[in-house]
Amino acid sequence: MAALKPSEVDAFLKKPFDRVSLVLIYGQDEGLIAERAAKLIKAATAGADDPFSLVKLGSSEVSSDPARLIDEARTVSLFGNRRVVWVRDDGARYNVGPALEPLFDTPEQGSLVVVEAGDLKKGTGLRKRFEDHPAAAAIACYVDNAADLARLIEEETRLAGLTIDADARELLESQLGGDRLASRGEVRKLCLYCHGRGRITADDVTAVVGDVSTYQVSALIDAIAGGNPTETDRLVSGLEGAGTSPAGAGTAVIRHFQMLDRARADVDSGRTIPDVIARMQPPVYDKRKPIMTRQLTLWTAKRLQRALQLLDEAMLRSRTTPQLATAVLNDAFLQIARAARAADRR
Repeated sequence: MAALKPSEVDAFLKKPFDRVSLVLIYGQDEGLIAERAAKLIKAATAGADDPFSLVKLGSSEVSSDPARLIDEARTVSLFGNRRVVWVRDDGARYNVGPALEPLFDTPEQGSLVVVEAGDLKKGTGLRKRFEDHPAAAAIACYVDNAADLARLIEEETRLAGLTIDADARELLESQLGGDRLASRGEVRKLCLYCHGRGRITADDVTAVVGDVSTYQVSALIDAIAGGNPTETDRLVSGLEGAGTSPAGAGTAVIRHFQMLDRARADVDSGRTIPDVIARMQPPVYDKRKPIMTRQLTLWTAKRLQRALQLLDEAMLRSRTTPQLATAVLNDAFLQIARAARAADRR
């Protein structure tokens, strides 16, 4: 067969093709991998209660005992329905490829082998084997984009009988992504919180999704990158009160400046700032686009490299002298915020 297109995945998960006996589900989003594997297995077994219709194996078991996989795949289900062997991913160090070769050579139509894996390069190894084989299929699971998150929110709110305000939806989408199961769990928690009220507001999202420290760290990042030393100093004090570790805030700030550094390189290569922002993952939503535009205007590649150097040095000092961690990191944050303010005045 081949790699399934994104538009084909949902239909396949609901009704897998009889001719497909091997399915690889791989990618960066572990939650989405698990969710899709569970949907596929439920469809393949038709919800049968037969305990022999589903066998779960870890990739460590399969790599150490390849014959076990073959035996399980060729065992007949007691009630005549399709038998499923689910190979869970125990880590990249366990190579299940050799154990699968007999099933590629002689596909077992009476069973379905579902293999989970992490991110795999195109055209190599296990991914290529599944994509090239007529009795196999490969499903990629990457971090949800804006459209994926919008569908997830729509699905869960509709099931809960709720509507969601436009600003609440935008705020919620900005807090989700990275892991499908975690995102779905947050939306369901929000729906439960709003049960019986009919609609979800931005205040509801703020109250339920994430905690106060998450919003404070985001505000701190914007204060630093946007050139507001006074707000930076105030927010660092607030983080201490919320119980956020200095190292945790420092790591988040470094990630943001690394993202700005990559985006700045794209701009310097000839792309426009709006185009670079539009292509960012996780997506940047409308309310944040002016903020990101301003930050990319303020920060040149040279300034970003200096900021990252300051942050790296501060993180190292905070680890060697933990009793001074807050002061050390706050000093670095303030230096960077002042540099951004100076750039804004030029």
